[in-house]
Amino acid sequence: MLDHGLEPDLPPDAAAQLRTIAAPAVERGPQIRDQRALLWCSIDNDDSRDLDQLSVAEPLAEGAVRILVAIADVDALIVRGSPLDAHARTNTTSVYTAAQVFPMFPERLSTDLTCLAEGQERLSLVIDMTIAADGSITTADVYRAVVVNRAKLAYNGVAAWLDGHGAPPPPLAAVAGMDQQLRIQDGVAQTLKRVRRAQGALSLTTLEAQAVYDGAQLIDLKPDENNRAKEIIEFFMIAANGVVARFLESHGSSSLRRVLRPPKRWDRLPGETPAGRPGAVPRPVARGRQAARCRRVRAQTARAAVRRTLWTRGG
Repeated sequence: MLDHGLEPDLPPDAAAQLRTIAAPAVERGPQIRDQRALLWCSIDNDDSRDLDQLSVAEPLAEGAVRILVAIADVDALIVRGSPLDAHARTNTTSVYTAAQVFPMFPERLSTDLTCLAEGQERLSLVIDMTIAADGSITTADVYRAVVVNRAKLAYNGVAAWLDGHGAPPPPLAAVAGMDQQLRIQDGVAQTLKRVRRAQGALSLTTLEAQAVYDGAQLIDLKPDENNRAKEIIEFFMIAANGVVARFLESHGSSSLRRVLRPPKRWDRLPGETPAGRPGAVPRPVARGRQAARCRRVRAQTARAAVRRTLWTRGG
């Protein structure tokens, strides 16, 4: 980490600042909306403790759905330019290694005081979107609110239940109306997915392996596969990112964006247009030598994923 300019340890001034923070941020006023009564839930990995995103759905007329995504308002506790902010700016992300995880913010913050933990009131930044039946976003807003996570859910348990292969996870079953909430959110996410595919979005999936340990011994590698619960988070965040980008632009704020332009040789790729979707961008279809090359690339990617997992886990 030091060789790459990162800080594995919290600098003394940042540690001193951390000792002064004793409780979550509390702020009230007309600029803070009270959304504690909504059926917010989090969906993350089974072992996640640093929960930073919640979602909730509200059905509207004519098949539209209002989707709200809440993001932890870390800035409410960590002032810009402070030592903790400087440490986070240096590392820019949590760093995952075989030995341990080096969080961007100390666990006292990321898993407690700024975490959108179950049953706790927390300040958040809310992206509020109305999504029509055809998947288009008709209205949107960004604002601050106080929220409460009603159910801490995990990808695999929710996905198994959505697919009809498992019982409702206990945190879901314990909250009245949460089952309908998840069904609505799943439906909207699948609509957003279909719209992106119709618009020509490319799904580039790399195979990742999840290491299984018995104590300190590596005993298995299991594929970390995509599922419908992960797609709820994925497609809500894609939509929310677009809303925030347009919000910043409309308010004259600068931002960094990644611009993806159409491939220069797109017309040279054999493709097909999804039936019943006029104006849809043709999706490339691999044939012949292209198909063989795709199979080789997938095989190489799978082998590389296993080697990468063994290396990062110290196997």
